[in-house]
Amino acid sequence: MSTFIEIYKNNNMKRNCITALLIIGSTFSFAQNIPVDFEASGYGASWTWTVFENSTNPSLQIVANPDPTGLNTSSTVARFIALQAGNPWAGCETMHGSDIGSFSIDTSNSIIRIMVWKTKISDVGIKLVTSSAASLGEIKVANTLINQWEQLTFDFSAHIGGLAYDQLVVFPDFVARSANDTMYFDNVFGDAAYLGDDEISRNTTTVFPNPTNGIVTVKSDSRIDLIALYSIEGKLLVQAKNSTTLDMTSFKSGVYILRSIENGIPTNHRILKN
Repeated sequence: MSTFIEIYKNNNMKRNCITALLIIGSTFSFAQNIPVDFEASGYGASWTWTVFENSTNPSLQIVANPDPTGLNTSSTVARFIALQAGNPWAGCETMHGSDIGSFSIDTSNSIIRIMVWKTKISDVGIKLVTSSAASLGEIKVANTLINQWEQLTFDFSAHIGGLAYDQLVVFPDFVARSANDTMYFDNVFGDAAYLGDDEISRNTTTVFPNPTNGIVTVKSDSRIDLIALYSIEGKLLVQAKNSTTLDMTSFKSGVYILRSIENGIPTNHRILKN
């Protein structure tokens, strides 16, 4: 009897150990390596990025931030050179089975953000792919600012409870090109950096009246350091330091971007001029 009990105990211990190992293994294999910030101590810089559909496919380069005084103060970022001869859907992708890890979309990661620095307005695309190359397709969002960092937001809530992904694909310039163009991206799956159209406000900033015929007022609980008005193409039109008002009387009717900076944090607002 004692021998039987010892065998039972040993087998039960082995089963518990195997179960624990399976749980640990699944925890480590089903995890997401984010944010993709290209820093030496972070994720992305040492990954195997493959460039595709870009003519000679110049490799993705990890370089010093070309504009660290703007919205993105990171030390290093990714540089993508979109060639004129490349296809509009030229992009770069991580390696299956490693790099970003394996994950599904849920409410905690269904909003995917990316910072971009571009010289023109064009669509940016993000696609998630499974180990068997299945995908629900890319989602595209156009930048609204040029020659400065901007955070774009992609809503992947339609992917919740669906596929298990292990590859990230980025299309930095989803458009036909008339010349080569260099662009940068960073902080994929990063936190919200400022208020966007579909983001929850991090402060109580309001802009009124909107629409407007003339004077626009920015109201915030925080100190306003600067307000600036941009065209929808990203051209800076006017700015004012330590002011809460902006005169749009002389501007044509249309949509503009008003950026306010409160305590060093930029916030974008869409303004309609009647």
